[in-house]
Amino acid sequence: MANWQCVKQCGACCNLDPADRPDIEDYLSPAELEQYLSMVGEDGWCINFDHTSRECRIYSHRPRFCRVDPEIFQDMYGIESEELNDFAIDCCRQQIEGVYGDRSLEILRFDKAIGF
Repeated sequence: MANWQCVKQCGACCNLDPADRPDIEDYLSPAELEQYLSMVGEDGWCINFDHTSRECRIYSHRPRFCRVDPEIFQDMYGIESEELNDFAIDCCRQQIEGVYGDRSLEILRFDKAIGF
């Protein structure tokens, strides 16, 4: 069984282009949506993503919507904790493939890390 984990220096989730998330208003509060949109740079990437180190500059203070946590996913998406692992894997795979491609180093690293 594959177990979700974040793969350091991937950053696919930091590609915040709202055009890729047409239903974003369905799971963010108005204040969170405003914060989210304020974080999107001209290139669609989060302004807090360091492209050189490929890490978040505000990781320990990142917003709620940037965290993979059972309570947050229950609240935002209605995902029960026992469904979180599979849901997070699907979300990450979809995002990584969309940003980097389905044969990218990032997707290979993710698949290896989760035991896929």
